[in-house]
Amino acid sequence: MSTNGGHNPHSVLRAERIGHSFGMNGSGHPVRALQDVTLDVRRGAFVALVGPSGCGKTTLLRLLAGLIRPTEGRALLDGTPITAPRRHIGVVFQQANLMPWRNVLDNITLPLELAGVPPDERRARAMPLIARIGLAGFAEAYPGELSGGMAQRVALARALISRPEVLLLDEPFAALDALTRERLIMDLLDVWKDTGQTILMVTHNINEAVLLADEVLVMSPRPGRIVARVPVTLPRPRALEMLYSPELGALAGQVRTAIESGSTPEQ
Repeated sequence: MSTNGGHNPHSVLRAERIGHSFGMNGSGHPVRALQDVTLDVRRGAFVALVGPSGCGKTTLLRLLAGLIRPTEGRALLDGTPITAPRRHIGVVFQQANLMPWRNVLDNITLPLELAGVPPDERRARAMPLIARIGLAGFAEAYPGELSGGMAQRVALARALISRPEVLLLDEPFAALDALTRERLIMDLLDVWKDTGQTILMVTHNINEAVLLADEVLVMSPRPGRIVARVPVTLPRPRALEMLYSPELGALAGQVRTAIESGSTPEQ
């Protein structure tokens, strides 16, 4: 990961001096959400993005997903500007946002259906994925019959079904109870190990960020910019027991210090 202006030839996802403003504040001026954000995410890396509430983490993720356009700068995938959603970029949000009238199989295969993939091929690709995420036997179930953790697994599978190069995660476990959250953390690590995808995840949970990631990027208060990079030196494979290790605690302390030493939020 690089957070300076130099291009990293091994990066798959890049932000170049991104700035973004929206709406108006009480003084009639645009609200500055992001300022001069530059980063490179190398292929196959797992990177976590943390920072205080309102610092622009989700806005940055939406820009990298092509869901909105930056006011300044640009986002690139494999060197090509991202100007709209791309099938090579999967996104999972905090809420599963499943279609209640479609069963698990049909929710997961929706991206393939929209891409014109025949029904038999859609099912053939989805069924092994359903088993991998721990939902074997639930292909015909509807969202109203699922727990929160199960629904979030469906959302993850829907993002994975198109085999994206990059997976963007916006606090995907925030609404879950602690035990379900821990199970999904390990499921995510297993999927990442199997697929080798590039992952950028936004989270407010510092310990979770350190447990999952190769490195943690810290953003300042609004207007958000990257103020620190903390490489995670914990060995892989990772295990939940590491949450209680002094090594993880020390790394989490570095991240927390970087957050606390950020600049004063814009008024």
